[in-house]
Amino acid sequence: MEIVSTNNAPAAIGPYSQAIKVGNLVFCSGQIPVDPATGAVAATVAEQAEQSCKNVKALVEAAGSSMEKVVKTTCFLSDINDFAAFNEVYAKYFVSNPARSCVAVKDIPKGVKCEIEAIAEL
Repeated sequence: MEIVSTNNAPAAIGPYSQAIKVGNLVFCSGQIPVDPATGAVAATVAEQAEQSCKNVKALVEAAGSSMEKVVKTTCFLSDINDFAAFNEVYAKYFVSNPARSCVAVKDIPKGVKCEIEAIAEL
């Protein structure tokens, strides 16, 4: 097991790693839409989805993988009515159409609208 970390994604806000490499897989912790350079969070779900996708991309690349090798994602939305807007952005980043779960949840840390976790092949 190897811990993966990068300054190109937000630092963990609790007792966990940004990502872990095990065997030929990388497991990325859920990425909320925090800009790692500024700590800012955009207002709209589309803008937030864009940043969450960029954060996942930074992690899989730091682990030595790529977005094309993502095999599974789990997506969390604070409002299921944002599903279409979220999907529009998500589709630009996850072009290999990995397996996915997407659910609405009551709350997400920092009051954001979305979170994405991912598993990728190395």
